[in-house]
Amino acid sequence: MRKPLIAANWKMNMLRWEAEELARSFLEKVPDLTEYTDVVLIPPYTVLDVVKGVIDGTNVKLGAQNVFWEEKGAFTGEISPGMLKDSGCEWVIVGHSERRHVLGETDDMVKKKARAALDYGLNVIVCVGETLEERESGKHIKIITGQVEIALSDLELETPHSLVIAYEPVWAIGTGKHATPDEANDVQGTIREITGNIFGDKATDVRIIYGGSVTPDNIKELIGESHIDGALVGGAGLKAESLAEIVKLSGE
Repeated sequence: MRKPLIAANWKMNMLRWEAEELARSFLEKVPDLTEYTDVVLIPPYTVLDVVKGVIDGTNVKLGAQNVFWEEKGAFTGEISPGMLKDSGCEWVIVGHSERRHVLGETDDMVKKKARAALDYGLNVIVCVGETLEERESGKHIKIITGQVEIALSDLELETPHSLVIAYEPVWAIGTGKHATPDEANDVQGTIREITGNIFGDKATDVRIIYGGSVTPDNIKELIGESHIDGALVGGAGLKAESLAEIVKLSGE
């Protein structure tokens, strides 16, 4: 059985004092529950050290929101996998829709980032998802299939649990709308089939999670009525109370 994963993506939020306050408050509310659920806090680069200091000695892990595929060099503004490891990160997100659609990341760039991070021993959350136009035109399965196949092609997967696929429909991110369990299941089944074709039996241990307006009110529905293995949480992850409740409900 795959252990649920709740990853809180704080995006471009939190000054240093705010990050420390949020991390401490969250830990006070979930001191023992991470035995049943894997939890990752994913703050901005500027507060990685602050959050790391708070969660040290707990089961909560640290992640980053992005990574570059080169080890070092003249790449102004980029952060390498080694730099993330050196900062205490064990996880990293690649291919988030905001990076794809706002900052122009391509499927090939996502592939290179995922490979570099895995090669360096980081656990990777690969994000995929369709726009509203692609969903309404019935192209969403084709779009997601292409994103997953390119991201995972030629990938050597030594430890399947180190790879997570996050289905995040673009139309659900920050809108208050979320996929129904049937919609999430439909896409999850497609992703599960693709990972099985690429990795064989190892794909059984690859977790597929959902992101897009996840809240305490819908997390049990999304997980309980589908084969989703957890959630990538945005806005609800910026409040200790709501994030703690999501973690609690996902582990029940």
